[in-house]
Amino acid sequence: MADTPEKKVKSKVVKILKEYQAYYFYPVTGGYGASGVPDIIVCFQGQFIGIEVKADMKKNPPTMLQRKNLSEISACGGIAVVIDNENVGEVRKLLQFIERGIE
Repeated sequence: MADTPEKKVKSKVVKILKEYQAYYFYPVTGGYGASGVPDIIVCFQGQFIGIEVKADMKKNPPTMLQRKNLSEISACGGIAVVIDNENVGEVRKLLQFIERGIE
């Protein structure tokens, strides 16, 4: 079975996370967990990161519930980002920024 466009972006994100040895997982929501949770939950050098993955944000932006969850993560001091095929390199930049130390 062929990968979906979103799955391809997730694979690119995970490749970067593995390169930096970040802890990550895909939360399971399908009826048992909370809806709207970001696609990838990351802990890197003590920083909590929620990553919502989209194939193309212009065609398929985050839903209101996804935006609400990302806002709540930010409000609690975590980092919340939306990544698509156009900005997947931002994950590397974010991890590099954290490595240098958030001031």
